Amino acid sequence: MSARNSQANKAAARERLRIERERQAKKDKARRQVIVAVSAVAALAVAGGIGYAVVQANKPSHWEAVAKESKVTAPKNTEGTNGTTVVVGKPAAKKTLEIYEDSRCPVCATFEQQVGSTVEKDVEAGKYKIKYVGATFIDNVDQGEGSKNALSALGAALNVSPEAFLTYKSALYSAQFHPEESQDKFAKDSYLLEVADSVPALKGNAEFKKNVENGTFDAWAMKMSAAFDESGVKGTPTLKMDGKALTAAGSDNPPLTVEEFNAALTPALKG
Repeated sequence: MSARNSQANKAAARERLRIERERQAKKDKARRQVIVAVSAVAALAVAGGIGYAVVQANKPSHWEAVAKESKVTAPKNTEGTNGTTVVVGKPAAKKTLEIYEDSRCPVCATFEQQVGSTVEKDVEAGKYKIKYVGATFIDNVDQGEGSKNALSALGAALNVSPEAFLTYKSALYSAQFHPEESQDKFAKDSYLLEVADSVPALKGNAEFKKNVENGTFDAWAMKMSAAFDESGVKGTPTLKMDGKALTAAGSDNPPLTVEEFNAALTPALKG
């Protein structure tokens, strides 16, 4: 092989090597660009996800929104501003027993299971009327929506009749249906309707079902809750007769047995 041919072959080899290096460099550059682009998209997605989460976290809840509504649909059988005065009983009854309760309250459940039937019999006999004030503070303490949702459903029952309201309230607090305080079962309309099936006046009642599922009385429930907050009452259950608290003898606690209740009630009815 001549020196000339040898040099030409070497030059050709160097040219092929240069071309290959340039081609590989272009591939590497393109790969880096793809990686950067994908990383940028991923970063935007993460940022967008975080932004969405922040927006959702700061978005007012349904209940916060309805609390600000000026238009309130009050149930039938209510009185006063926004229908937050709920009085059940015979008009001729001279005394009024105020009952302050939160639907998720376990002590309220104890009171209703032990004393509730006695209260209903007294009301039917005309001994006194009941003024009911519903609270929702347990939703804030234990997180959830059950107190508010149950109060709205109680409004739907009251819209049917005072009797349906009392029976449904008793069912919600019953040993059969009342959940542990930490369990937010009342937040589900389906569970509230399941409880309602135990109340003859509500079972199969299409209007009641519609009002529960549509949240017809949600804004009313929030106004009722605000009335409780403004009452100065600090806990549930609280019982008052003529503005004076009824308590178990020798304590500041509510009466949780029929004996304790009657012992506190008898002098209050005479006063």
